[in-house]
Amino acid sequence: MKQFTFKGLMAPVFTPYTNGSEKLNLDAIEPYVQLLKGKDVRGVLVNGTSGEGMLLTVSERMAVTEAWQRSCTAHGITMMVQIGGAPFPDVVLLAEHAAKINADAVLCLPELYFKPKTAEALVAYLKAVASHCPTIPFFYYHIPMFTDVNVPMPAFLDLAEKEIGNFRGIKYTSGDLEQGSACLKEGRHIFLGADTILCGAVAAGFDCFIMTTLNICPEIADKIIADTNRGALAEARDEQRALNKRITTILQHGDWVTAMKKAFRETFPAIEVGHTRPPLNLR
Repeated sequence: MKQFTFKGLMAPVFTPYTNGSEKLNLDAIEPYVQLLKGKDVRGVLVNGTSGEGMLLTVSERMAVTEAWQRSCTAHGITMMVQIGGAPFPDVVLLAEHAAKINADAVLCLPELYFKPKTAEALVAYLKAVASHCPTIPFFYYHIPMFTDVNVPMPAFLDLAEKEIGNFRGIKYTSGDLEQGSACLKEGRHIFLGADTILCGAVAAGFDCFIMTTLNICPEIADKIIADTNRGALAEARDEQRALNKRITTILQHGDWVTAMKKAFRETFPAIEVGHTRPPLNLR
């Protein structure tokens, strides 16, 4: 079983395109990794929501994952890959691919059409997927505002840890900090995915983070975390308000992914990531 000890900042990276967002721009990945490493971001999540994983073909998802894996390995960056959001046979193929290339970790969405209604149903689905990458640390992607899967996470975690041998935790993308805090437990990895509640989450005990703004301004998150941990709560709250204000300004330009990708393009124009794909760019 591969070990997973990551703590700190992990960027949910944008998938780079060229030619009107029709073609992958894999050449942008190496400088993208160098940029993140230079800003003390030590991990990446590939093919997540920000990476438009669900808008890529299976072969594109594999190609993107392999390109990130090459650069991340060369620079000592942890790479987690999101494999869900596709028909079950394709999710299985992506799980097997993650195992074949020895990804550092796998993240998986729930079944999105035949949605699980109970912790037992969700665990059964994830157990079936995880069996195809049994040596890779396996995480669940909890993002109910997109999936409409609202299984209580504390009960789910207790069951998943008993039933799935390589299960290691979740990415928790929800504003419900009370439920998120109830998930925290020694030995679990609970990644915060909600940028706007970072200060409160750090105070509650979160110590690993996958947030879109880590692509654009990771230094703000770094400062919020450091100030909260040293007890400088007034400064941390001011920085959180500044981050939230910046997010509000960014979101004037579209949906979450389109607007954030635009902000990245404008902040780092030397890295060609392109625009978003349909249906995001049709709004």
